[in-house]
Amino acid sequence: MVLGKVKSFAVSYDCHNDSNVPVFSSGDSVSGRVVVEVTGEIRVKSLKIHAKGCAKVRWTESRNAGSNTAYTQNYSEEVEYLNHKDLLIGHEGDDDNYEEGLTTIPSGRHEFAFSFELPQTPLATSFEGKHGSVRYWVKAELHRPWLLPMKAKKEFTVFEHIDINTPLLLSPQAGTKEKTLCCWFCTSGPISLSAKIERKGYTPGESIQIFAEIENCSSRMVMPKAAVYQTQTFYAKGKMKEVKQLIANIRGESLSSGKTETWNGKMLKIPPVSPSILDCSLIRVEYSLMVYVDIPGAVNLSLNLPLVIGTIPLHPFGSRTSSVSSQCSMSMNWLGLTLPERPEAPPSYAEIVSEEQQRRGLEGPTARDEYEGPPFAYIQEFRFQPPPLYSEIDPNPDQVSRGGERRLDTCPSR
Repeated sequence: MVLGKVKSFAVSYDCHNDSNVPVFSSGDSVSGRVVVEVTGEIRVKSLKIHAKGCAKVRWTESRNAGSNTAYTQNYSEEVEYLNHKDLLIGHEGDDDNYEEGLTTIPSGRHEFAFSFELPQTPLATSFEGKHGSVRYWVKAELHRPWLLPMKAKKEFTVFEHIDINTPLLLSPQAGTKEKTLCCWFCTSGPISLSAKIERKGYTPGESIQIFAEIENCSSRMVMPKAAVYQTQTFYAKGKMKEVKQLIANIRGESLSSGKTETWNGKMLKIPPVSPSILDCSLIRVEYSLMVYVDIPGAVNLSLNLPLVIGTIPLHPFGSRTSSVSSQCSMSMNWLGLTLPERPEAPPSYAEIVSEEQQRRGLEGPTARDEYEGPPFAYIQEFRFQPPPLYSEIDPNPDQVSRGGERRLDTCPSR
């Protein structure tokens, strides 16, 4: 019997998004299929998959142990996030002479479905860095008697979502710095820088509105600039390695001595970048906005404002809330909104409370001996009860007459 050959062997995912890109989050179900195309009938011992996800870091450092001795120190660590195995067809035995239990696959194209769930615990976002990475993949292996196993591997992306619609990420970021230049015994005037952005959290594709004021009282020509930086920090064996990369930048106009420049919402667009990674023990990815003054022949005057790049964009109501503080400090025009010269009188009590509610208010709520549920289950019952109507006539004259003699010796409450 002449056995056929495997024409193609691949792994594919069932994508549930419009872009057809396999993107998942912690707790999601990952499904797909192993595609096997053969030119003739083949016998298979097993077809299995192995889903794995891990963070790895690795770098080397050269060190000197003496005048003529040098050695290289390696630093590496690994953290596992996913490890799932599944047998699609066949058995796990390794005996190639074992004829029983072999599965015959006829000629043609065949698909074998698989499915598994990602852990509910937070996962690190997929990332590729200079000294480390976070990767997730599915590897399929096709085992046949007397032949080397065929392997196919395909990665998928995991995003640990960061919602920027939180009070912390919607809070404005601001700062002020000043620097005085001096040369020998001559001192020039200061260079001052103030900058503010309306929030801390952004998503890729958004533009950062920068409000800044730069005042040059020195004798030099300076230039204000702004840039977004990505900082990758890798940890292994108690050591750390840091890489800083420029993501986007803009510049203003050159400022001569005695000049001032104001940025009223200068736009700096964030390009497609990886989200911030803040919960991984080996890799940390952070972002910052640096607003600085480029000073020729001196150290730049710089101001760093932290950023968080998230995955869930700003909601419409979030933009209104987050911009309130920036509007208050950057522009006071909102105070000129038209206000009524004389406020309207509040509605009377009779316009709000009906007669039926007034009668119920006099009766009072029915007493309960025992509550069959939590106390908050009965809060709504008394929430909208009106206060009892004021009356000069005592509704309980009997009680007053009975306790009248006792009350003569006491002081009335005030």
